[in-house]
Amino acid sequence: MPVLFYSDGVPFQPANKRKIIRWIGNVLAGEKKKTGHLCYIFVSDERIRELNRQYLQHDYFTDIITFDNSKKDIVAGEMYIGIDVVRSNATIYGTSFNNELLRVMVHGVLHLCGYNDKTDDEQALMRTRENKYIDLFDGVAG
Repeated sequence: MPVLFYSDGVPFQPANKRKIIRWIGNVLAGEKKKTGHLCYIFVSDERIRELNRQYLQHDYFTDIITFDNSKKDIVAGEMYIGIDVVRSNATIYGTSFNNELLRVMVHGVLHLCGYNDKTDDEQALMRTRENKYIDLFDGVAG
């Protein structure tokens, strides 16, 4: 399964990449999708803000920006994760860094599967799907 991890300007790589790759495969199977080329790029606050300004015309930090390259049922794309924002959000929301990182990673995949989060109803559905898949992570063989 072509799931890749890169760092751009930050010294970060997720622990247990194989487990994450299997988990992402399970998420996509649960959404009845096939895995294409997925790329997670971990970036600094400055880089995520720059991307947010350049591509979304938003002048603020964010935890993830997803670029969709999917075709039909084959999910593919690049997901830029602001690793410092993830750390901050974990503290704000009273969760572990690892849990928040999983939430952001699956959030990007769900966007690639066609979910949106612009309205309150869309946000609620997205959060329900995120929670479902985060709960499945511990059961994935490492």
